[in-house]
Amino acid sequence: MNKLVKISLAASLVVGTLYASSNTKAQVLDKTFNTAGSMFAYTEFELTGEPMVEGLGLDLDTLDPNAINEPTQFDYSSGIESYEYSEEAMYALNYQSKMGPHLVNGLLNAKRGGDMVSLAKRFIEFAKVTGNDPEILPLNMHPTALPYISGLPEFAQKVDRTVVNKDEVVIVRDGKESTVKIAIPAYLRDYKTLAWVESGMDKTFNPASFGGALLKDTLWAQDFLGGMHVIENDEEVEASSSTMDHDGKHALGVSSADGVNGAILTEIAWERILYLQEKLGYDGKKLGATFTPSYDASKPVWFANKVSVTEGQANGTKSVASLKVKEGHSSLRDTWQVLWPISEFYAYSDQRVTNVNQNPAFLSVFDGAPFKNAPKSNTDANRANDVKADDAFSVASNVQNLLFENISTIHFDKNAGTLVDRFDGKKGSSVTTFDAAYSIEALRIFQRSIDALPVGYGSADSAKSLGTAQGNEALALIKTQADFLVANLKGKDGLYATTYSISSKSKKGLDLGTQFAVVRGLTAAFLALEDNKYRDEARSLVVSIEKVLFNKDLGTYVDETREYTPYTIGAVSGGLRDAINNLKNVGSEKEPALELQNLTERFTSWFQIVINGNSLNDGAQLAEWLLDSGEYETIGMKTSNNDGDNVAPITSAGGKYGTAMTMAGKVKLSK
Repeated sequence: MNKLVKISLAASLVVGTLYASSNTKAQVLDKTFNTAGSMFAYTEFELTGEPMVEGLGLDLDTLDPNAINEPTQFDYSSGIESYEYSEEAMYALNYQSKMGPHLVNGLLNAKRGGDMVSLAKRFIEFAKVTGNDPEILPLNMHPTALPYISGLPEFAQKVDRTVVNKDEVVIVRDGKESTVKIAIPAYLRDYKTLAWVESGMDKTFNPASFGGALLKDTLWAQDFLGGMHVIENDEEVEASSSTMDHDGKHALGVSSADGVNGAILTEIAWERILYLQEKLGYDGKKLGATFTPSYDASKPVWFANKVSVTEGQANGTKSVASLKVKEGHSSLRDTWQVLWPISEFYAYSDQRVTNVNQNPAFLSVFDGAPFKNAPKSNTDANRANDVKADDAFSVASNVQNLLFENISTIHFDKNAGTLVDRFDGKKGSSVTTFDAAYSIEALRIFQRSIDALPVGYGSADSAKSLGTAQGNEALALIKTQADFLVANLKGKDGLYATTYSISSKSKKGLDLGTQFAVVRGLTAAFLALEDNKYRDEARSLVVSIEKVLFNKDLGTYVDETREYTPYTIGAVSGGLRDAINNLKNVGSEKEPALELQNLTERFTSWFQIVINGNSLNDGAQLAEWLLDSGEYETIGMKTSNNDGDNVAPITSAGGKYGTAMTMAGKVKLSK
């Protein structure tokens, strides 16, 4: 295995003015927010943010949202914009949109009293254990327990822009500093006017949508609660023990504000996983099918692809009145999109005595307060005695086991040696390359979690593996699937077909998202199996993408459609990150397409053209929140693009009253 060395960004790379075409248009064809695809893409944005630039040697303290394109445009695009767009979209969905039932009417709150008082007490507890006054919490939050499959992210009423405070910020642009007086509008603190239009919501539950949201919530919760802080000065410190927060000097969270957000996100994630366990199991006949830790897929239970929701009202807000299966099959996309985050959450909440690698800060989160700990039978060394329970770790363990058994059994064709798209009582015979490739990444994270290896931002770190039977099975499946892709989907031009038919042994289609998904899958195989042949195949694919799909006229990558959906966007972000982190030239390697500077320029050009756009209200990012991603509102004037990135603030982003800081459902590139 190559020992890939970290390269100091400052020493190896200077990205100046890019040569990408400045008049390429990324026209928004569809504003729809698709929960599964968008939150998947925003997860890739998060990982392509601070973790990537820090891994390249950048001191994160040099990043400032008000220092535009500093230290370089690449640093700013990834470390500020990609990262912050990811976080803020999560809040738009979880706290503001009202695109799903309220947490007050969820299963967890029902156990505590089932009303607003019991939920308020829970949130007050979160504030207390993270060293906060409850007043830090935004007003009129709508914690969305169970997100719908899609919605139109336009606001349903006039946004409250009343100036409630004033401030000054120092803006750095083109090396010049200026002090600007800014306004703090009411909506930054009070979310009452930020609900989305009801008529645009598709009130359907879909596993991939739950999974996309769950992945965002879990990764950010791990980030926020991965350390502790000194209560007196809010200084971040590493957790030296799981009881450190009991000394009266330290509290949960890397800061007080991050800590309380992490606690809320963990609660929301727990609710979603519990709902999967208690309400959405499906055996082909009825919802609510029971499954336990001993589930082995001989009598299959899965999560139906689409479940229609009849909305009710309780506690003055949204609830679930009834559910009805709309599309009952199990899809591979649903399966991997829940397996990945459930494995992240499993690792985050892991209390197994055999896991000597667990972060003490995480153990503190799940030591009984604020989150209940697991029964000893579920944390001892004997998995055979595991019981079904409702604590966060036990629920995650039960759902994770179901999904792994399903992906390795009902979605796996042993004779063909590949995962298949569909199971509805019998296995299908079609393979969608994108989903087969991303399943490799999901399986890699599963293996790491079950074998007590770091996941999240540390998913490439080394540690002693538990070497479990399921972990070994996952590694074997990773190898089989990666080998199948190379042997059956790769064309003469080095690119991979979109689909494959097992029955006819034929492949067809070619699209951009699939190429970068395969880069992700092959890189995941390389990291999991430590076999250079998969790195070589992934490098070869990046070279083919550069040769065939990089359009010099447009300044970035396109296929024949020239269209980008959130899944395409997520795959490109993740694929380029893998190339930068794991596939770039090292040692004697001299491939021009894989030089670090070329890769970072390609990323920056792509991000600026496709995500930000080259003119206002152009590009996939429909809007941005104020302050954290560089946008600000000045006193005494209307704002539309003060940070110059062509992404409007939410009140100037189209729609009758504005648009939330989310991603478009489709954009198309043209001149």
